[in-house]
Amino acid sequence: MELSKGFDEIVERRKAVRVFDEQTDVTEAVRRSLSRAVLSPNSSNMQLWEFHQVRDKQTHERITKACLKQSAARTANQLVVVVCRQDKWRERVKWNLAQLKEQFKDKPELTSRDKRAMQYYRVLMPLMYRNDPFGFWRAVRTILRTYLLLKGPSLRMVSHADQRVMLHKSAAIAAQTFMLSMAAEGLDTCPMEGFDEVRIKKALNLPNSAEICIVIGCGKGKAEGVYSQRRRVAESEVIFNR
Repeated sequence: MELSKGFDEIVERRKAVRVFDEQTDVTEAVRRSLSRAVLSPNSSNMQLWEFHQVRDKQTHERITKACLKQSAARTANQLVVVVCRQDKWRERVKWNLAQLKEQFKDKPELTSRDKRAMQYYRVLMPLMYRNDPFGFWRAVRTILRTYLLLKGPSLRMVSHADQRVMLHKSAAIAAQTFMLSMAAEGLDTCPMEGFDEVRIKKALNLPNSAEICIVIGCGKGKAEGVYSQRRRVAESEVIFNR
């Protein structure tokens, strides 16, 4: 019960604050919160995300300009850019396999569950993430999906766009963990979706294949930074019992 009360306070405290005290250094709180964010749940533990803590003044200015000079970016003591890295799926597959091999190294014999876990990363993840310019692997996934659907419920995500959605969901969960952590630190954040993605990727020296999920302004909020009271539609409009 005490944990739930504390969490209520954190959730109530977290608001989108758009004007910050630029002099309040939040470096260590941001770092701690990023360490908490990487513990967030994510699809198949692939962790196809990156979190860029922007402390360099020139980079901050470039990203602020790319964020259309929003006050939440301009006055933030620091920025955090949450990035999706679908292009790193091979690295993450190898990493997960290495972790499993280390976990199983002292076992005289692998169980069926252990073997399924190994096959998951050896076979299923490459099948899920592999793409090519001609759409061959998408066609393979589509055919396999059609066959599986004849037998019952099946995963329907087969396209590159489906993969992108999956990655952005994981990254967004981590972003929320980060913002709640900052609230627990007694600090404030503002998530921003209005930005020029290409310019931000150039500012961070990211490849074209990377995608920006969200930019988060961080700092000690000023009273004028909360533009209005929090308003939500009635719970009956969005919460349903089935």
